[in-house]
Amino acid sequence: MNSSDTLRTQLTRRGNQALALGAAGLILAIILGVMSAHGQNPWQQFFRSYLVAYIYWISIPLGCLAILMLHHLTGGWWGLPIRRILEAGTRTLPLMAALFIPILIGMSRIYPWTQPGVIADDVDNQFKRAYLQPHFFLVRAVVYFAIWLVLAYLLNKWSAEQDRTGDLRLQQRMEALAGPGAVLWGLAVTAAAIDWVMSLEPHWFSTIYGFLFIVVELLAAMSFTLVVLRMLSDYEPLKDSADFSQLNDLGNLMLAFVLLWAYLSFSQLLIVWAGNLRNEIPWYTERAFGGWAPVAVFLLVLHFFVPFFLLLQRKVKRRLRVLSLVAAALVVLAFVDVYWLVAPSYDKLRPHPVLLDLFAVAGIGGVWLGMFLRQLMKLPLLPVHDPRFEGALEHEHGD
Repeated sequence: MNSSDTLRTQLTRRGNQALALGAAGLILAIILGVMSAHGQNPWQQFFRSYLVAYIYWISIPLGCLAILMLHHLTGGWWGLPIRRILEAGTRTLPLMAALFIPILIGMSRIYPWTQPGVIADDVDNQFKRAYLQPHFFLVRAVVYFAIWLVLAYLLNKWSAEQDRTGDLRLQQRMEALAGPGAVLWGLAVTAAAIDWVMSLEPHWFSTIYGFLFIVVELLAAMSFTLVVLRMLSDYEPLKDSADFSQLNDLGNLMLAFVLLWAYLSFSQLLIVWAGNLRNEIPWYTERAFGGWAPVAVFLLVLHFFVPFFLLLQRKVKRRLRVLSLVAAALVVLAFVDVYWLVAPSYDKLRPHPVLLDLFAVAGIGGVWLGMFLRQLMKLPLLPVHDPRFEGALEHEHGD
């Protein structure tokens, strides 16, 4: 059995295991939801746990789409070893669109603005009341997914055609789409973050909130991609395909996302605190003090300081095994970050993790990983006729 057959066997086995785990997680989550259906707030915990898990897992394919467009836009050869990983991630977006349906079903259990009287009936809240309407919420979600799905479809279609034909015009099409596509992607992600997460506390708002979720998605996707690259690096054709310079560039890109996450998080805190408005300050006092304070400190230390100092070192960035360990930690920390952003909207005093949280994360994550691994096998792991590929192979390897 050659290396390619061995890799396909491994990916198939791991994909089936992930799907089995995901199915079991979702079934157990539904069972716990049924068991709570006779309480005071039936199904409420199920939908809240589902939302946290969904926001986390959709961050990775959305981040993959943005990084893929960045690669096409800049023409950076750093993207060649990870391009097919990114493309496989974007091809899971139809699955995430289907998995959004339970959120629509459980809107009344998730979002307080669906209940009458939550948003005051006055002139100041006139736009907010018109904007936060269930039917309009659904229409906007359809628009967001339409943008993401069309971008992913075209980039993947042209990439597959390029493999078959070697037509150089296809590369020009991808580059031409990447610029306006990145703008549309950013607008859709910003609006989705406002609709799906910020509206959990309809009386609070932040002008940086959407940008913060953009960086969360970029960092989660880049970290996940590096973990997958390490997993594939023992097999052809990705074995030794990424040289020291490429790994250094990927590590620098991850460092840039870590710095941008810290900058935007601090900027939001500074703006909210300086505003000193009674509708804005509680959002941070709930998350930075009291029972949630240890989580905030945990994120500050492990999501910023530790990876920041590690990624400053070239010996860390130029060794895939070490770099992937940092990336794996950031994949986990991305979930902690999403949990810290979302969960205090329900549990104001302190973290209150329940078994449903675990099952929801494992359920959605298992199904998504299974689909991702299946998509990963559909195309060669390196672009066959990318005009930049030959230059990458001829590029002088590390210092």
